This record gives sequence, C-alpha cells and structure tokens, in this order.
Amino acid sequence: MKKVLIIGAGPAGLTAAYELLSKAKDEVEVVVFEESGDMGGISKTVNYKGNRMDMGGHRFFSKVPEVNEWWNNMLPMQGAPSWDDIALERQIPLAEGGPNPENADRVMLHRNRVSRIFFEHKFFDYPIQLKPELFINMGFVNTVQVGFSYLASLIHKRKENSLEDFYINRFGKKLYSMFFENYTANLWGRSPSEIAPDWGAQRVKGLSIIAIIKDVFSKMSPVKKKNRHVETSLIESFSYPKLGPGQLWDVTAEEVEKMGGTILKHAKVVGVTKNEQNVITSLLYEQDGETKTMEGDVVISSMPIKDLVGGMNDVPEEAARIAKGLPYRDYMTLGVLVPKLNLKNKTKIKTVGNIVPDNWVYVHDRTVKMGRFQIYNNWSPYMVKDLENTVWVGLEYFCQEGDDFWNMKEEEFAKLAVDEMVKMGLIDSKDVVIDTHAEWVKKAYPAYFDTYAEMDKLIDYLNTIDNLYCVGRNGQHRYNNIDHSMVTSFETVKNILSGTKDKSNIWNVNTEKEYHESK
Repeated sequence: MKKVLIIGAGPAGLTAAYELLSKAKDEVEVVVFEESGDMGGISKTVNYKGNRMDMGGHRFFSKVPEVNEWWNNMLPMQGAPSWDDIALERQIPLAEGGPNPENADRVMLHRNRVSRIFFEHKFFDYPIQLKPELFINMGFVNTVQVGFSYLASLIHKRKENSLEDFYINRFGKKLYSMFFENYTANLWGRSPSEIAPDWGAQRVKGLSIIAIIKDVFSKMSPVKKKNRHVETSLIESFSYPKLGPGQLWDVTAEEVEKMGGTILKHAKVVGVTKNEQNVITSLLYEQDGETKTMEGDVVISSMPIKDLVGGMNDVPEEAARIAKGLPYRDYMTLGVLVPKLNLKNKTKIKTVGNIVPDNWVYVHDRTVKMGRFQIYNNWSPYMVKDLENTVWVGLEYFCQEGDDFWNMKEEEFAKLAVDEMVKMGLIDSKDVVIDTHAEWVKKAYPAYFDTYAEMDKLIDYLNTIDNLYCVGRNGQHRYNNIDHSMVTSFETVKNILSGTKDKSNIWNVNTEKEYHESK
C-alpha cells in the first residue's frame, strides 16, 4: 500500500485526498497536513458572531464538466428557493429533487453575478458593458478619447512584454489608465509595466472590447443562448455554497475522513527530506510544539513553492535561487457590520433592503488604499445573521507580509478602513458601525515578476523528483481559480494511479488561453 503525504487542506490538497481514496481506497494510505485549524486554505469561510466572511470572494463557475459534477456531488444544487429568493419572489433555476436551502445546509445556491468598478463615486460595470450609463458616467470627452485610443491600439499593436502591453492592446491606453493601471499597481505593489503578461492572459481570458461587442450582439441574436460562446469574465450567474466557500471543503474533509484518510490540523510542514536517488523519503512537520517526522512514498504539495524548495535538502543552487525569489502578495480584510450603505440601487435587480446588488466592487479611487469591497448579503442570504436589518461588508487591502500595513494592530486597521468608507461616501460616519472583524491572509496571490520569469527552470528541477507532485495556486505559483486547482489534482491522481511519469499534463492546467471555451 502506498502512503501518500499531502501538504495543505485547501481545494487542491483535499481534492487530491478525496480522489485518491474514492478511486483507490485499498491501494493508498492518505495523510493531509494543514498548518491552520481550518479547511479550504484561502477559500475558507470565517464565522464571526454568526456573520460569515468569504476570504477573497469565490464564484463557483467552471467549463470543466468533471468539476461541476464533483461540486454537485458534494453540495447539490438547490431544489427550492432560498430565503431571499422567496422574499423577493425571484425566479431562479431549480434542480429537480435538489435540497431545500431553508432546511438543509449541504446545498449549492444559484446566484446572480454582479461586480462593478467604483470610480469617481460612480459605478461602472465590470467587465465594461456597452450601455448608455457607461457613456453618461464617463462623459463626452472621455468617451471620445476612449474610442480614439482603442482605434489607435488596433492599428499599432504592442509587442506583449508586460501586463501593461496586454491591457492596452485589448482596451486602448485611455481605458487602461482609467480602469486597470492604478488598480493593478495597488494589487501587486508594482507598475503593470513590470509584470509579466501571463497574469492577464489567465485572468482576462479572451476578454477585450471586441469580445464585449460580440457579447452585446449575441444577446440580441435569435440564436439560442445555450449555443452562445461566453468569455469567462462575462458570465452572469454562478453557484455558491449556502454557508460560503469553506463549507465545500469542510464537507470534503468529512468525506476524506469517512473513507479512512487522516487530516492533521495545526501541522506545519517545515522540511522535505530527499535521499541520494533524489526521491523524497519523509516530511518534517511542527505540531503541538514538537518537530515530528513522517515517512511516505508519494508527496503532493500545495504549499508555496518558495517554502517547499526552501525546506528541501540538496537543492541545486540555481533552483534554490529561483524559488527563494518568487514573489507573493498578501492581503488584509475588515468585516464591517452597518445598518445600511449610502449606495443607491439604480439597477433593475431586486435585493433585500434594496441594497446595491454587487457581490464585490473594485475600488479605483486613487485617494484611498482600499482595493475592493464585498457585500456578503449578496453572496448568500445565510452569510449574514440579520439580513433584513444589517449589511455585512468586507473591505480588502493588498499588502506585503511584514510591511507597515501588515503589521498594523486590528484597532488601527479598523479605524483606517472605516475612515475610507466615510471618505468614499459608503457610510455617513464611523458612528453607524455596529462591529468589525479583521483577517490577515498570507500568500494570497502568487505574483508574476522577479524570478517568476525563470519559473520553467524551477519546474524542470521539480520534475526530476519522481515522487513529488505540485498542485494548486501556490503549489504551482500560478493564479489558479478553484476549478483549475482541482484539475491539477485530478491530473495528479490519474498519473499516480496509472504510473505515468510525465507531469506535463499537471503543469499545463490553466496555461491555455481559451480556458476550456470548447468542450
């Protein structure tokens, strides 16, 4: 029987554990190491006094049939309306025989996707939509400049050496400077001119002004919607666990343990021991104040590559240097409970309390540090303890672990964030705030600069370690969504069970430009 050691109980790690046990329970022993006490990694849900926080905002949408089937197995789609669907008399797709979210927790909800940009105290659709409001909000001069700037980008295509080139080629320089430049610099702490274009290729799959125009005309077309090609960033609805994304991973962890898998909580992997044949023989981990060792035959790692390689013995100098130089961005988020927001709902979308319908809002205000805010009421009615009388928002700030911002005390951070809410006009004063709660998230975003340019050399080295498989967002240092992270584990398990040595199928997940556009 093979002993498989899995580092990390996030989407990739738990998917790998579940897949191994469900497909080869009698052939493998599975042990999962999780540094924290929570399941889901950066997809966990924090429950603060009955109000739940989604760390980063997670839409459940995939064009991979295997992923959708997997999600539905863990959390079946709702077969009856949720609390807010009933209150608003909202018609939504229901799954025949599916659970009723009013009396069952293990259920996935169908939600509207609304995410907009907040710029100069006005809302702009994200992705940009060609609607009258866009031109009214931008004003005549800006609209004309955007048009000519985009035409210029069509005539003079830039060679895409940076993220800046990527965006300007698709949106023109004027729109780039309005909606992409400052936000991207805030997110990464670097100018887009210093960031590799790969991030844009992964996050804005096929999206451009041309794609937006095509989408507008396709909606006007009599051709049935099911035949319509939809860019990833243009989806209008998604699935969402009743109690937030962490619920999916709590359920998965329960299933893993039911099948005989072991999950060690508060077990931080600090070392990886290889023998002279370059095969991993054991992991060192810290738990209960002790450093312990566990031997194994196979290692699946979703921990940051920087830390994985940093904890290995006998790593070639070049590979060690590249891994050490890999950059990350971290973030802090403040949950703020208020009776209401000052933002008026001018959309046609009905909401409880008539609040704005956004799941999250990108902040493009150069006078504040806030990067984005979420409105948890709109993710799921069950995320908020008193949905009818309170609004629960999450204010997100991008930073670097160890910098002055990261090292702020909670009271100091709360004061800064609430002051920015007032400055932006979201609330009238700090006095209306009922409660706040802060969370710090390390290595939330693997970044595409510094030694990332040499990533291929590091992958080549990692592939020489036959019994090591790198999966997930931080495990591959790639900005994977949940479904991509899961697919890296699907491919890994296929390779382990079939004895396949070539790992290119694992590393190739989420490198294609079309993001499974064609089934």
